[in-house]
Amino acid sequence: MKTNITGRHLRLTPAIRVYVEQKLAKAEKYFDHLVWAQVTLAVDKRSHECEIVIHAPKQTFRSLARAVTLYAAVDLASDKIDGQLRKHKERVKNRHKPGQSAPEVAEREMDPRPVRFSVVKQVPMAPMTAEEAAAEMDRLGFAFWMYYDKDSGDVQVIYRRQDDSFGLLQPVRKGDR
Repeated sequence: MKTNITGRHLRLTPAIRVYVEQKLAKAEKYFDHLVWAQVTLAVDKRSHECEIVIHAPKQTFRSLARAVTLYAAVDLASDKIDGQLRKHKERVKNRHKPGQSAPEVAEREMDPRPVRFSVVKQVPMAPMTAEEAAAEMDRLGFAFWMYYDKDSGDVQVIYRRQDDSFGLLQPVRKGDR
């Protein structure tokens, strides 16, 4: 498969190219007839973005992922594209089989994938306001920040949205609504 890797606001090193090509090599195990892939890597102020577009005859697959590091963004986008290719291959394979009952198909699609944690961090949390949490999150360059709210004492999460505004997750106990 022919691969075109483009970088926006970053210099593509040979290590990045090799890493992306290794990730795309996994996609070839699903189909032999993948024509070419376009990978666009970009750096914003607070995040890294990876867009993968794979062209196959009569079909185009696209995934977009954002993460704190470039390698994490490539991993996420690659996992998304692998999922799309796997799902498409299952559809193609099952298309020519005689009818299959719906519960079997639904049961197979509902198989949960195991959750993997690559890193588990324990972070001391201090009571603060949402504004202080946003400032701390910006100072550290994180996409989200968990903190104790000074007023309520609850754990809250502040995060940066794609439009560069902030979002706030506040816990609500059942029955408090």
